[in-house]
Amino acid sequence: MITVIKGMRDLLPPESGWFAQLESEARAIFAQYGFAEIRTPILERTELFTRSVGEETDIVGKEMYSFADRDQTSLTLRPEATAAVVRAYVEHRLWDQPGLARLYYSGPMFRRERPQKGRYRQFFQIGAEVLGGDAPQIDYELLEMLARLLDRIGLAGWTLKLNSVGCAQDRERYQQALRAALEPVKGGMCADCQRRAETNPLRVLDCKHPEDQPIIATLPALQDYLDDGCRNHFEQLQKLLQAGKIEYQNEPRLVRGLDYYSRTAFEFQHRALGAQNALLGGGRYDQLAERLGAPKGTGAGIGFAIGLDRLVSVWRELTAPAPAQTDTGATTDAETRTGIYLAPLGEPALIPALELARQLRQTGAGKKRTDAMIAVVVGDAALAAKKHLQLASRAHYRWVVLLGEREIASRELTVKDLASGNQSAHVWEQVALHLGL
Repeated sequence: MITVIKGMRDLLPPESGWFAQLESEARAIFAQYGFAEIRTPILERTELFTRSVGEETDIVGKEMYSFADRDQTSLTLRPEATAAVVRAYVEHRLWDQPGLARLYYSGPMFRRERPQKGRYRQFFQIGAEVLGGDAPQIDYELLEMLARLLDRIGLAGWTLKLNSVGCAQDRERYQQALRAALEPVKGGMCADCQRRAETNPLRVLDCKHPEDQPIIATLPALQDYLDDGCRNHFEQLQKLLQAGKIEYQNEPRLVRGLDYYSRTAFEFQHRALGAQNALLGGGRYDQLAERLGAPKGTGAGIGFAIGLDRLVSVWRELTAPAPAQTDTGATTDAETRTGIYLAPLGEPALIPALELARQLRQTGAGKKRTDAMIAVVVGDAALAAKKHLQLASRAHYRWVVLLGEREIASRELTVKDLASGNQSAHVWEQVALHLGL
């Protein structure tokens, strides 16, 4: 009898129904935030991952499934999807399209690591990337979207851990301090940490061995080495999270395991997973697109990946019996959605705009959780009204809601229908009704 390869598995009913339902729930939420699906190849050139993920990472050093093609080109089964999405962003010049590129993906990834609870050598991820901007509000809305997804599926008890890993210059200063702090203590740490202390000391902070945690707790904190720009970005993000009432924990020693991350780093964790407690994680990678060939200033990005195997295992333990395996048919194509673009006119309008977006998305969810949802996106508060209208028109949104000082003070919002050209004013509480939500 031929059996499945070690570390891989067959997904059989009813477990496959949980995967289908979770993917459907995620797609529905992503649609509300203006994301559209991208599908990249499972095979990529090996150099994509060595250049982006980092040669000193465990993924590249120990875990990739790589082989030579017939023409001796080195190919790799994708170990993660962000590098592939950014490669597609660069190759197809997606920065030429209006506004931010909001892309989500789902599918199998491959890493030859030690199998454990919720972790396999072929595993499934669903994730999203936002490319083309670095404003803190982009980070905030991504985190809000993830919090809403976990709440939507009834997964109580999650914890959001948040940090800033700064820019390259910050990390260079920090790595010097970290090497000095590790020198007298690294001999008492696990073999991986002893190796990382020499090759890439930042990875020591990502160690999950319980016996190493007391030592890690004494090491310097990266936040103490941030420059003014990175510190301000992190502070602004925290203010938005507080205004949005999204609970988080500032975790100064949280890092992500890949070299391309910068500034914001985060994890959603859950106690049900034990020591390996990360449900999902991600962060900002403002230089990756430029490293792969994008013009300077066009490719700042942030994204996340959800390990479906791990998330489903927690979901099954904490919620009701498996859902029926049906195709919900949720609409996610950007060209067929009715979209709403909120235009905050100046920084004072940003938080009210984010609050209105939350209300519209919650109203648009409707009574049936599987209904197709209407995209609601918030524009850059630094843009003028004319620029907002141009971007919304080029990106095929139906409605633009303008929020300036006058509108916020009077609670009477200006709504423009880009299909007819008509413009009207509506009190805040009636805007959702006017927009057909």
